Formats: sequence, C-alpha cells, structure tokens
Amino acid sequence: MSARPIRITVDGEALTGIAGQSVAGVLLAAGRISWRTTRSGAPRGVFCGIGACFDCLLTVNDVPDVRACRRPAADGDEIRTQSREENA
Repeated sequence: MSARPIRITVDGEALTGIAGQSVAGVLLAAGRISWRTTRSGAPRGVFCGIGACFDCLLTVNDVPDVRACRRPAADGDEIRTQSREENA
C-alpha cells in the first residue's frame, strides 16, 4: 500500500504530509518545532505527544485549541498558530 499525500495550509504556508499523520507530525516533518507561544512569549510545540499537556494547541478549520498531536491532518485543513502572549 502506498502512502497517500495530503496538503494542509499553516498560517498561509502550504505543507504536505501523508494521510494518517498527525498535524504535529506534518509540522515536525516540515522543520517546525514550535507553533504556539505562552503568555510570557515562550515557544511551544509538541511536549508529551499524547494529548495530556496542551502545549501543541492550534486552530484547525476555525476551531481553536485543537491538540496537534491528537488531530489527524486532513487534506485541505486550514491551520492557524495561536498566541497567548500578554500583549497580543
């Protein structure tokens, strides 16, 4: 069985992945190790990888606070990174 490619958009940037890959997996494969900031401005990405810590939150198809490590990427997903910075 061959892997079926998918395409997602993250903050306007087109990324490719493989069907069944998590959103976090697509981001990591593209070299992105962080995609959210805390209130203090500290970068966050995958920490636990099992959906327990909430460090990998992002907005998927206008739904905020989606855990990137738990959400399978789907062809056509529109993803936006989130910020919790105090001045944002």
